[in-house]
Amino acid sequence: LIERVGPCNTSQCPPYWMGPLHLVYWRDPRKSLAAFISSLMVLVAMATLSVISVVSYLLLACLCVTITFRVYKSVIQAVQKSHEGHPFRSQLDRDISVSPESARQLAERCRNRLNWLSVQTRRLLLVEDLVDSLKMAVIMWLMTYVGALFNGVTILILGEWFWFWSIS
Repeated sequence: LIERVGPCNTSQCPPYWMGPLHLVYWRDPRKSLAAFISSLMVLVAMATLSVISVVSYLLLACLCVTITFRVYKSVIQAVQKSHEGHPFRSQLDRDISVSPESARQLAERCRNRLNWLSVQTRRLLLVEDLVDSLKMAVIMWLMTYVGALFNGVTILILGEWFWFWSIS
């Protein structure tokens, strides 16, 4: 049994898809629950606060945790008279730069998707096919009612809820 997910089967997925797939399919319930709760909290925060405030609070929370951990490790090292060094040294020494090849591949994928989107938009807005353009008009008309009922972030929250709970 091969599960169909996105543009690939799980047996053929590239490595960067496997992490999110394992979260969505609840392979490790603790990690999936943590991802679900944290992303839901961010979406709810964005529904009530501005994006700048949400980002500021998230970075402030991360700084509080890392500074507290660093001070704790420094105190433990001082009390035990050990020389373990910086607690985040392995993360600080890791190379996180983007290679030219991966940047080129990402730019190529973005360019392909942007070209496809621009061709489809032109085709629909300039009425190359009357039926497809009418379908788009009906869908956009229905979306005005959805937009009147729901905030965009509310739709994202509902989409995340559906993604995590119905697919697994």
